[in-house]
Amino acid sequence: MSVRELVVLGTASQVPTRHRNHNGYLLRWDGEGVLFDPGEGTQRQMLRAGVAAHDLNRICVTHFHGDHSLGLAGVIQRINLDQVPHGITAHYPRSGKRFFDRLRYATAYRETVELTEAPVDADGVLATTPAYTLEARRLSHPVESFGYRLVEPDGRRMLPERLAAHGIKGPDVGRLQREGSLDGVPLEAVSEVRRGQRFAFVMDTRLCEGVHALAEDCDLLVIESTFLDEDERLAVEYGHLTAGQAARVARDAGVRHLVLTHFSQRYTESGDFERQARAAGFDGELTVAYDLLRVSVPKRR
Repeated sequence: MSVRELVVLGTASQVPTRHRNHNGYLLRWDGEGVLFDPGEGTQRQMLRAGVAAHDLNRICVTHFHGDHSLGLAGVIQRINLDQVPHGITAHYPRSGKRFFDRLRYATAYRETVELTEAPVDADGVLATTPAYTLEARRLSHPVESFGYRLVEPDGRRMLPERLAAHGIKGPDVGRLQREGSLDGVPLEAVSEVRRGQRFAFVMDTRLCEGVHALAEDCDLLVIESTFLDEDERLAVEYGHLTAGQAARVARDAGVRHLVLTHFSQRYTESGDFERQARAAGFDGELTVAYDLLRVSVPKRR
């Protein structure tokens, strides 16, 4: 059975708190797992969330600030300790390769798993698989940062009433899907386009073109909202978003489910983030993230 969900491993900005671990997010996409921004403590949070090293296929790092990358050392060593039976690909800004190398080889261990490095240089497609295309877009932060977007290819949805009108049923339906036509009836005559699902991960950034491009038409958008709106000056200065800014991005992009995360330790009331997001005009499904939360990708339209 296919599963598409986000497992939130940590939600704190800059430093962990008593209630929030450093960042860490696992996207389960059918049989694959993409780990985003493993901050300090991610390995333990994976254990608490029931996530195993075997579940990982890709690691995507947005940038090399500690709250987004210090957990790499433990995660990589755990992958090798558990002898994960498949290769894993790591994406990160190429300008931070020296940091990735230090974290990958922070201490001695025996390498048993093929870890392929695929650094990000610029906007564009990073990988194409039968299940999705992975893209990156440059963000605006004091250090080089990229956001990630996963897009499922469009498919086709069969229309029972049209199939019946053409007398197509049983095994012939599968044959029509495989071959594209059957007895002069084209697939397009008895089906419609089923839009692929879309997911985006946007961390530390000011408002910029990349934020909007990543969010466009997303079914599930995970986006930082480090500050509340009254601290917008600080957000601009340090390269972050406010709850209202993130919500307006989601509103304008047609996002279905918005997940706010990466909260400054200065705030103790998470409800303020939801109130400001709603005040900004976002009326879709909204989640203010907390550690160990699971968020399902919305069902197809």
